[in-house]
Amino acid sequence: MISVVLLGAGNVGTHFFKAIESTEDVKVTQWYSRNLERIKGYGNKTIVTDDLSQLVEADLYILAVSDDAVGKLSSKLPFENRLVVHTSGSVNVYDLDKKNKRGVLYPLQTFSSHAEMDFNNVPICIETLDKKSYPLLKAVATSLGSPTKRVNSDQRRVLHLAAVFVNNFTNQLYRISHEITESEAAEFDLLKPLIMETAKKVQTLSPYMAQTGPAKRRDKKTIEKHLELLNNPEHKAIYKLLTKSIQHTHGR
Repeated sequence: MISVVLLGAGNVGTHFFKAIESTEDVKVTQWYSRNLERIKGYGNKTIVTDDLSQLVEADLYILAVSDDAVGKLSSKLPFENRLVVHTSGSVNVYDLDKKNKRGVLYPLQTFSSHAEMDFNNVPICIETLDKKSYPLLKAVATSLGSPTKRVNSDQRRVLHLAAVFVNNFTNQLYRISHEITESEAAEFDLLKPLIMETAKKVQTLSPYMAQTGPAKRRDKKTIEKHLELLNNPEHKAIYKLLTKSIQHTHGR
């Protein structure tokens, strides 16, 4: 049984706890949060604490905290030569205090407090400085049912950047679309099958091959009509920018 001390009670930390609790090979032996109220309800499942000096010995310490807190928290850990990892896509592994063995367990997925998460659909990118640490991290990720990939720091950083485009920026486009449909009392729900089909396409086609629409076709009349319909200057600017980007990619 692999013992884990989990530090952090945000979305990622909470989902990690729930996922680990469902495994047979890994156990959260202690959960730390500086705000004990957030995890008191889990006190019947594991030891909870808000005191770093009370951390127990474990095989692995997972820092599921904000990017800015990783370095500071790791430096406050009251032990040495144990395996400590963070879960960030953008924080350097060297930001972890060098008094411990260092690594990264980066779950490449979006986490929301109100949405259940199946870790079978959460690729975990693993990075270690100590080669001997890799098998343990892989075992933890595998026990969750997650596909795993060994990455270096540069690969992890660009994956995180790309994730912002495919997730955060795309979701903002959904929000703009929702606002556009609401302006004429049209139903946003009618777009949901299109959203699903667009995501489905890139499972078998490259994004380049999957591209359609008036920008790719250089349908100037349709583009002009769309721009006339957009009253929000910011939305108009985004439309023009993405149209230009598509035309540059698929230029003739």
